[in-house]
Amino acid sequence: MDLFDDMSLFLKVAASHSLSQAGREHGLSPAAVSLRMSALERHYGVTLLVKTTRSVRLTSEGERFLASCRRVQREIAELEDALHSGGTTLRGALRITAPEDLGRQQIAPLISAFVARNPAVTVDLVLTDAPISIVSEGLDAAFRYGNLPDSGLIARRLADNRRVVCAAPSYLSRAGRPRKPEELKTHNCLVQVRGKQRDDKWTFVVEGQETTITVTGDRTVNDGDTLRYWAIDGHGLVLKPAIDVGVDLQEGRLLTVLDAFMPQESGLQILFPDLPHQPPRLRAFIDFSVDWFKRAAP
Repeated sequence: MDLFDDMSLFLKVAASHSLSQAGREHGLSPAAVSLRMSALERHYGVTLLVKTTRSVRLTSEGERFLASCRRVQREIAELEDALHSGGTTLRGALRITAPEDLGRQQIAPLISAFVARNPAVTVDLVLTDAPISIVSEGLDAAFRYGNLPDSGLIARRLADNRRVVCAAPSYLSRAGRPRKPEELKTHNCLVQVRGKQRDDKWTFVVEGQETTITVTGDRTVNDGDTLRYWAIDGHGLVLKPAIDVGVDLQEGRLLTVLDAFMPQESGLQILFPDLPHQPPRLRAFIDFSVDWFKRAAP
């Protein structure tokens, strides 16, 4: 039994949710893949996969094994990188996730600059506004806004940030400018959906007390960039991180309202697993990101 090869095969099965797809990538028949996975389950004495005629899903033990396989694969890759480079050249792969607006406007050019400086490093960027687990998804780091629960991750602050309510000048001239948070109830507010959660409860500070206003509007979307474009086109008010709309505010495409009522929020952070030995390429990427936002963030 080649345990490392079986781990590699298991990673392919988990990624594709298919024995046949994993077999094609590994040069095996579906039957051979099934036998290898069964042998792996017997070796550990647990059920890792639930197989149906159409797909494969992981059990809770399979999810834990998946995280372990990714960690082992990463550590082996890091050892090979260090041996090949003699410890002097950064090389290997990074998997990074970021919110969609931030990813397009800030993280994509940041990565381009980092790879230009370190051409032996490859980066897989995952853009999503939905919650995502860094460890279980095999990610190296995540860019995130706001306070985050303690989850065995380390956070480094990158930039100050707060959310702003904003709209295009055309919308404000047509619908009027809200002077108090309560007036949002008469406005068309464009709402983002994250997973199954609607971001329609906007928090303000009124006379020193936090107040939540439930807003409504004629459209919602699960993509932050689309929300921004709708606002620029004059369709309504949006609540966005200031970093995401910084250029639009500077160039007058959007105008903020209710600034005096906006709460102070924690800023932008980069999160990464608390590992005993961080890969040199990840340490370098984190330091590069900190410096990038010192120079380039709006």
